Amino acid sequence: MGKVVLVTGVARQLGGRFVRRIGRDPDVDRVIGVDAVAPEHHLGGAEFLRADIRHPAIARVLAETRVDTVVHMDINGTPLGKRGGRASVKETNVIGTMQLLGACQKAPNVERVVIKSSTSVYGSAPRDPAVFTETTTPKSLPSGGFAKDIVEVEGYVRGFARRRPDVAVCILRFANILGPCADSPLAEYFSLPVLPTVLGYDPRLQFVHEDDALDVLRIAAAAPRRGTLNSGTFNIAGDGVLLLSQTSRRLGRPTLPLFLPTVTWAGTALRSVGITDFSPEQIRLLTHGRVVETTQMRETLGFRPKYTTAEAFAEFARSRGPGLLPPEALARTVDRLAGVLTARRTPAQ
Repeated sequence: MGKVVLVTGVARQLGGRFVRRIGRDPDVDRVIGVDAVAPEHHLGGAEFLRADIRHPAIARVLAETRVDTVVHMDINGTPLGKRGGRASVKETNVIGTMQLLGACQKAPNVERVVIKSSTSVYGSAPRDPAVFTETTTPKSLPSGGFAKDIVEVEGYVRGFARRRPDVAVCILRFANILGPCADSPLAEYFSLPVLPTVLGYDPRLQFVHEDDALDVLRIAAAAPRRGTLNSGTFNIAGDGVLLLSQTSRRLGRPTLPLFLPTVTWAGTALRSVGITDFSPEQIRLLTHGRVVETTQMRETLGFRPKYTTAEAFAEFARSRGPGLLPPEALARTVDRLAGVLTARRTPAQ
């Protein structure tokens, strides 16, 4: 008998792609996709069960299907399409995770649980360390939004791990996932014709290509390979960093530097008209940035991303088409201005 894998959140693009990917693994016998709404994309050979993880009925699903591996991907920052709002998303993230873990605790067949978490758990604050490791305590815990959801989710996961020490638990803290199919709030921000930025700040950002996200999820859901350990908490990010100013040039999109209160007001306006979910936590990220250490990802988990941060962003940029300004011309103009400013600062010989 092969593995029986249950995946939540399969109505989203990433969840659907993961179900199709893991269904091709030779040691997987059965894949069950779960979501509160039917997916618009196909799930390959996987079975789809329409179930809301916020309800206790999810325990019956685990018991009847004799699942041994649970991959929890239904943790997100925005609603799917026009389904519900922020309150619904929080309920799915927090209450849904509680119900799912409660069901896993009662299911004797469950041997492995994988959680799709986020580096948002570290928050973004002016006194943050230059680089976060998995054991770094945030200087300022997130006070709301998706980041606060992630803090609560991981707390429940740690409690579950203590109650069921026989279950292998893997928490994957992803940096912002980008790629041709990306549907995150940050992807929506980068798709704006003009990018509002905070005057005086140029934050460092990290990205993960969606293909790498699928690969590391598959590694976490499988038995550990020789010399590796896929239980624990791991930061997942591509090599290198990009400054926000670099991303705008590579997109060919001009920036609009604004004072922080104005950016906050603009974010509220964009969110109220449904253009993008420009939340306060995203504004903090685009002010202070966030960079994480990935040594454990490489040395313990044994995963090496195919795409660097810059390459993942380049793939995303190609999928979005040209911006208002040609990237090459914009880069030449910026370099020329930088050269002029440098020459003016250099004293005459």
